[in-house]
Amino acid sequence: QIPGVSVLIFDQTCAAEKRRRRKQNTPEKIVYPDPPRRVVINELVCEGCGDCGAKSNCLSVHPVETEFGRKTQVHQSSCNKDTKCVDGFCPSFVTLAGAKPRKSARLQQQERSATPPMPAPQRAPVLPAHETIITGIGGTGVITIGAILAMAARLEGLSATCLDQTGIAQKNGAVLSHVRIARDASSLHAPRVAMANADLVLGCDMMVAASPAALATMTPRRTRVALNTHLAPHAAFVLNPVGAEFGEDQLRSAIDRATGAERVHAFPATRLATQVFGDAIAANMLMLGYALQQGWLPVSLQAIQRAIEINGVAVAANLAALDRGRRAALDLDAVLRQSSPAQTVRVVKRGEESIDSLIARRSKDLVAYQNKAYAARFETLVRKVQQAEQQAMAGTERLTRTVLTQAYRLMATKDEYEVARLYTDGRFEKQLREQFEGDPKLSFHLAPPLFAKRDPATGHLKKQAYGPWVLSVMRLLTGLKGLRGGWFDPFGKTAERRLERQLARMYPAMVEALLPTLTTSNHSAAVTLAGIAAEVRGFGHIKERQLLQAAKQWQQACQGTAAEPVVMAFVASLPMANL
Repeated sequence: QIPGVSVLIFDQTCAAEKRRRRKQNTPEKIVYPDPPRRVVINELVCEGCGDCGAKSNCLSVHPVETEFGRKTQVHQSSCNKDTKCVDGFCPSFVTLAGAKPRKSARLQQQERSATPPMPAPQRAPVLPAHETIITGIGGTGVITIGAILAMAARLEGLSATCLDQTGIAQKNGAVLSHVRIARDASSLHAPRVAMANADLVLGCDMMVAASPAALATMTPRRTRVALNTHLAPHAAFVLNPVGAEFGEDQLRSAIDRATGAERVHAFPATRLATQVFGDAIAANMLMLGYALQQGWLPVSLQAIQRAIEINGVAVAANLAALDRGRRAALDLDAVLRQSSPAQTVRVVKRGEESIDSLIARRSKDLVAYQNKAYAARFETLVRKVQQAEQQAMAGTERLTRTVLTQAYRLMATKDEYEVARLYTDGRFEKQLREQFEGDPKLSFHLAPPLFAKRDPATGHLKKQAYGPWVLSVMRLLTGLKGLRGGWFDPFGKTAERRLERQLARMYPAMVEALLPTLTTSNHSAAVTLAGIAAEVRGFGHIKERQLLQAAKQWQQACQGTAAEPVVMAFVASLPMANL
């Protein structure tokens, strides 16, 4: 109703800035109190569907590779605590009130006892200037590291310039800090490190370290690289959580080519910082300590320590991280052994474990899921595929591994009984103990199909928070798994459960239809057809949407194959499938 152009200005502090201010002992801390609530994901329940990322658009929702495939976790060190990710339609989200990330138990023991002294680090020469590039992502302290290094130089009577390229102001935006140190200011003609002029690159993030801007400063026989092997997720993971890839090998190869592989010192700084200090933010300071002890910096240990004190933020924690980095430079293996890995799901690289071992473990899981007869059906299917594949194309296991993975996922569908089991079998409790300390109060965010209300706007079930008492109900449900799929199953009549049972019947029938005609020429097509099941992820309406997309792919991929009648009958039976 107003003529002309209207402008609406939304004025609010950046979420990453709010997180920074919460850590500072300043009056702003009163304005931005630190919420006493943290979000954690039960990775065993998580399907890796990405709905939490779609709802929150947050890069603190990290992918994590497990033996059950790619799942999701909340990165506690960068989480801004707005808890929008909880809106994702998934029962794996739990909020904890009064929890703090746990420090390594061994570190706490070492802090209480005397630690052996370390030799003083050597200083790198300044001829005529020493030039350092620090690469990382926003919100992790890259600019702080540059400022501390420049301040340490000035404390020792050296001249220093510091040029920060901060990129976007949000988390995970690329940040480069150029630090040039010389004996007098006349040697510092420009603050930027010129092409092929870097003496040291602190690669706090591998993707930024392998960017054209950083690679251009590196040169063989001069540049040394301290490289953090942790790869922070980028925006592609929010848009495509299942298929997005880091390209880790290509990134590492680019850095190796720029400097020479022997001059690249890589170690898991972020993992080490998280396990030892309970906070990944310590990783960059840990890397500074590593480079310092290696003798790659032109300043003394005392100057770095004094610069940290002058900075005045988390002084004790930063000094401890610096010390840990120095020890890593002296004996990295010992430092890694001293940290306690916080993993509840064992990670096995694809193709590393034998088929027989995988079948045995998945069969054991299906016995816990249902019973021995149910597990035997799974093993029979996989053995049939294995035999047919060896006859058609000896020496390959692609189809067998694909069917093994996807058949297990479809047979061990996460219904009410299974979600209850995965919360109460002890593994989630162990995950919480390893990750947090204190006695937090748990809230579970669920949408039970028999009790949850529907959103009038979307028609989808609405999640609701339930207190710790729900664990008692889950233990009861776990004991009732024998009702699953039977006449007395109270959840078995829902549309979601009927679709899951229908899919679990179709998939083995589709695979078995392919086996009699399996040859070298159609092997890849069979692998593709069997692998489409990986698209079916999530819960409720998310799973239904994914199933319809997978059905379209099956419909196209099965044409002309022996599985076409089975697939087309399944597609035709799907409710409301606009195919």
